Amino acid sequence: MTDWFAASPTALLGVVASTLAVYALLVLLVRVVGLRSFSKMSGIDFAMTITTGAVLASTLLNRSPPLAQGAVALVALFAVQAAVSWGRRHGLSALVDNDPVVLMADGRMLRDNLRKARVTENDVWAKLREANVLRPDQVRAVVLETTGDISVLHGDPDGPDLHPCLLRGVRDSRALDLSDDTYDG
Repeated sequence: MTDWFAASPTALLGVVASTLAVYALLVLLVRVVGLRSFSKMSGIDFAMTITTGAVLASTLLNRSPPLAQGAVALVALFAVQAAVSWGRRHGLSALVDNDPVVLMADGRMLRDNLRKARVTENDVWAKLREANVLRPDQVRAVVLETTGDISVLHGDPDGPDLHPCLLRGVRDSRALDLSDDTYDG
């Protein structure tokens, strides 16, 4: 039990030195690859963040892997992230990203989409409460995003229509009654 609380000064110094080295490498990699490395814009981005944390933790707090292996793992992760990001910008996003999907349209649940997305009605009701929706008829759309987040678009039922550009690339957005306005941006 005493080993649980004890550490040699050499081990503690090793943790500090490793932390400084890995931190400097992480700053460098984020500067080279960009802040996108830690965004949550897609499931892959989220996995990158989790994996980076796991590599950092194991490198800093364990003797295995050694610092050099942890550093190489970080460089490799960031290189893969940069390659995936490049591919997404050049038409390969369908291979990596899931499409966002409409779960609720104009106040009505789309049960087939809920089932396919493995989301329950109770999950959606919770998100509506979180978004301060007072009545289902205020809901224009509920979208399961590529990150797994749920977005709620709501407003006064007699207010302006939901603009189609907000649902660009969203699967089953045709279930919504959208205006024919075009978006130039």
